[in-house]
Amino acid sequence: MMNYTYIVKCADGTFYTGWTNCLQKRMKAHNEGKNGAKYTRTKRPVTLVYYEGFSTKEEAMRREYEIKQFTRNKKLELLSF
Repeated sequence: MMNYTYIVKCADGTFYTGWTNCLQKRMKAHNEGKNGAKYTRTKRPVTLVYYEGFSTKEEAMRREYEIKQFTRNKKLELLSF
């Protein structure tokens, strides 16, 4: 099973970074469900703009933390690879 670190762009133009083992279910949760992140609930719809795959949950979580430390400009650089 793959694990993913992802970035979504919210309707207000902000970014949210998270991790999951199923991107499709997580995007649905962010946009429709009650299990999406509290941050994204008031900023719908969200659009997946970036993701990286990892073999372990720990790697995905470590990368999530790393990306969350980035400035907005550094995140934009990552997105424009």
